[in-house]
Amino acid sequence: MVVIFLDFVKLHEFEKPNDETALSLMNSSSAAVLEEFPDIIFAYGYSDEYSFVFKKTSRFYQRRASKILSLVASFFAAVYVAKWKEFFPQKKLEYAPSFTSKVVSCASVEVLQAYLAWRQLDCHANNQYDTCFWMLVKSGKSISEAQEVLKDTQKQQKNELLFQNFGINYKTLPELFRQGSCLFKKKVDETVKHDENGNPVKRLRRKAVFVHSENISGINFWNEQPSLYNDLGHFTKDIGKIEPDFIRLFQFENKLLPLTWAVVRIDGCHFHRFSDVHEFEKPNDEQALKLMNSCAVAVLKEFENIHFAYGVSDEYSFVLKKESELYKRQSSKIISAVTSFFTSTYVLQWGEFFPHKELKYPPSFDGRAVCYPTYNILLDYLAWRQVDCHINNQYNTCFWMLVKSGKTKTQSQDYLKGTQTREKNELLSRQFGIEYNSLPQIFRMGSSVFRLKSLIFVVTC
Repeated sequence: MVVIFLDFVKLHEFEKPNDETALSLMNSSSAAVLEEFPDIIFAYGYSDEYSFVFKKTSRFYQRRASKILSLVASFFAAVYVAKWKEFFPQKKLEYAPSFTSKVVSCASVEVLQAYLAWRQLDCHANNQYDTCFWMLVKSGKSISEAQEVLKDTQKQQKNELLFQNFGINYKTLPELFRQGSCLFKKKVDETVKHDENGNPVKRLRRKAVFVHSENISGINFWNEQPSLYNDLGHFTKDIGKIEPDFIRLFQFENKLLPLTWAVVRIDGCHFHRFSDVHEFEKPNDEQALKLMNSCAVAVLKEFENIHFAYGVSDEYSFVLKKESELYKRQSSKIISAVTSFFTSTYVLQWGEFFPHKELKYPPSFDGRAVCYPTYNILLDYLAWRQVDCHINNQYNTCFWMLVKSGKTKTQSQDYLKGTQTREKNELLSRQFGIEYNSLPQIFRMGSSVFRLKSLIFVVTC
């Protein structure tokens, strides 16, 4: 899977042609991804992209592409924002980044080898060009003049240009720039505690490590790493000429049906745990819901093709207009871009809604896209989500009031088993003095976000 970072380099004034700190942030975020998802065996990244390789036998989310690509992009985005201050302590993150992702299904280890060779060749070619280009620009040439100088130049000519004009030997530039970064889990000695005499007690643990190599698809590099060939297979020979078109044949892509209402629905991943760890108020935390709403508003501002959104609890549905050609209706890009932007905004705005509560770990959301051919079917979908909001909120309100009154969770579940709407309302009124229909609409009905001319509104109804 490939995660590609949308360019916000100019606004944040990254160093050209390479910003080492920005690359280190990308690497740190990818390391967190490997720690979060055990089925990811290997990662390779450079510039603004990262490829994550799952083990062949992975059943992660039962191999549903939309779940996999949205979760990885979402978590990567969350970590990127959460770690920003660690890497750029003097530089404000001006806006939430977003990432697009897609799935490449490698049918054999030979296809995986060809894919990795292709990405590293792209790293070599792009970095060499960018190094020449920005050195020319820094020397006084305009962007168009620099492009003209480099037009149709070959690898050797670029090397000569750098050496003759700027005294730069390309091969001595940092490996991080020229070769990209490999990341995989390796058994290492790690101190877990100290004994009574103060001596370190070490254990072998699988830990993500970074390696740089001139040829990550070569048999010498690959077969020297037992953790790689045991999980992904052996490379039997070095690869020759790379055919990108061959690799593209294995890319999983599904386009949304034209002229249909497309709905991207995102859901919090393991949000029961997230809400417990962050001590959200039960059954509803108004500040948490307002944070979700604020993120939805940001999504509508970022993606003009989205005209309406409906949200409840830890989910949000975003409706793209029928005529939308966002990302040429490629579902993987639409899902990952919306999900990752929502997630990075959630992390970025956390302090505004919870100024006295630390974000203890980055959240993640998964996404999917469904097309609805008519307006009436779209309305049926939205009605279904709102009915679900009502049913869940009414049950949760009863459940948590019972728990707070002293019952165990199991007792509360048994008590509510088989009860209907009227019975739940009577329970709330009789035992707790709560009139369900008088509870805040944001809890009972969810929230709608929509455009009206140039303005965006949030309503509960």
